Amino acid sequence: MCHYFLKLSSFSQPYREIFEFFIDNFKTYKPLLSAIKNEYEATLAHQKETIHALEPLKAMVATVSEECSQQILALQEKEKVEINMLKQEKQHLLKFIDNMKEEKSSLQTQVEHLQTSVAEEYARYLNEYGARKLLLAKLNDMHNEQLNMKRHQVQDVKGEDVVKLTLALKIARQDLTKAQLKLNAMIADYGDVVPRRDFESLEKKYSDLQQEQAQRSCTPRPNWAKCSEVIPGGADRWGCLAEGKTSDQLVDVLLEEIGTGLLQEMNVFPGWGKGDKVPIYLRHEGEVKNKKLTKKDVVNILKDIWKEKIALEQQRPVLPEFFLSYLQRKYGDTSAMEWSYTLYENMRLCPSNHVMSSFYDILTGKVGEEQYHIQNQLISNLQKELAACDPSNSGSLTSEQFRQEDDYSFPLKRQDSIQELIDASRYKLDCTEELIDYKSLFKEDEEGNPEPFVAKIRSQYIREKQEYLRELRNNLGDLIEVNAEDLKAAFCTIDPDIDDQTLDTYVGLAYQVGREQTDQEVVPVDTALERLLAGDVRRVGPAAREESKTDCVEE
Repeated sequence: MCHYFLKLSSFSQPYREIFEFFIDNFKTYKPLLSAIKNEYEATLAHQKETIHALEPLKAMVATVSEECSQQILALQEKEKVEINMLKQEKQHLLKFIDNMKEEKSSLQTQVEHLQTSVAEEYARYLNEYGARKLLLAKLNDMHNEQLNMKRHQVQDVKGEDVVKLTLALKIARQDLTKAQLKLNAMIADYGDVVPRRDFESLEKKYSDLQQEQAQRSCTPRPNWAKCSEVIPGGADRWGCLAEGKTSDQLVDVLLEEIGTGLLQEMNVFPGWGKGDKVPIYLRHEGEVKNKKLTKKDVVNILKDIWKEKIALEQQRPVLPEFFLSYLQRKYGDTSAMEWSYTLYENMRLCPSNHVMSSFYDILTGKVGEEQYHIQNQLISNLQKELAACDPSNSGSLTSEQFRQEDDYSFPLKRQDSIQELIDASRYKLDCTEELIDYKSLFKEDEEGNPEPFVAKIRSQYIREKQEYLRELRNNLGDLIEVNAEDLKAAFCTIDPDIDDQTLDTYVGLAYQVGREQTDQEVVPVDTALERLLAGDVRRVGPAAREESKTDCVEE
């Protein structure tokens, strides 16, 4: 402002000189020019006064501006510190939540194991209690018989001849010897005899197996080795594909190879259109380019999709919408449909690949997504339990240790199912080898195919769920439609240990409504069972048939 004042002063000096020159030389206009000069001088003086008055205000504005800038910087630094602290606290809380989830899962497994142990101990106690009662009853009967015999002997001694008593005693001892010999012979002959009910059950199973074997023997077996001549990779690759598979499974493998081969020859896919019934990830008019991916490429993309979706699990995105958004983000809106159609067709034609088939089933709504996560959680928990039994981290366990861990991790599995897992874990071992390399059981090949052990766990999960729901269907009898109360009663009958929360979850899954609405709903039994089959439905307690066997022993 001082600079402006100096400039104004220096700029006004020539005007004064010019005005004075005009005033002196133009006498006629001297009054007018003098008035103008005076007005100019007054205005200039007023401006000077105003400038002087604003000088302190400028200094104050500069000071206030500097103070405000410092305060803003201080607030920004403080906010940065607080934001960093909040981020650290968030990470800590997320880790704490993960630890709590793992601890909850571990405690649930321990509770299930303890429930099984308590049930076994209770059954054993009832058996011993019944045996003791029978033994006490026999002892009482024997004691009463001895007292009666003594009374009769005393009475006989008083009223009968000693010779007759001696002869009767001799005959009684002979009869006792004969009875003892007969009893020993019966024990020797029938000690290992099973109850007739068990014999008939085994005989029926044997008859069914014989009939099945006869049918297999009468059916001409195809020469599957011929397939190696047309399969890419020859006999070696066909041997890997066909190992351990039944004829029905080999047909699927052959169809899959043919389908994927034809898929590689296609250059474009026909679009499905943009109707409401078309899935969102396939809505397109016209032809779509085939990206011609390999199985390995498809598996890697699907695994990456799962990885990103699990990271966003708190937002619970639906898989079809997330599938499309992922492709749009990664490949752009223009190419997203090309990748979507290519991935979809590859998944549809490869049911033998677990990664592709499970993603396809969830994407198309055939099964619920929670089933995929539950299976992975079961396998992960078992892997941790096996590692906990190997403190030296040698990577190997004995067959007995492996069996004990399977029993502990899967307390509700039957012994034949446990034996299936043991056999699957030893499929590469000789019969003389004792140690099992448990770490190698959880590996996958480059196409995402698991080892037979993990595949057996997954197949048993599906089979056990189907058996559970088949038992539920039998309990419902001839019902065509079922309401929530009848369905709850059926669940409680076949699974007495089921808790209220799990029961509400299963019923809500069957009716696909909230808990408060199930009382008014009635659905067809087949529809309810289909919905339950698509979700995560598992037995909570021991099977009812196992309890019935215990009851028979107690009786």
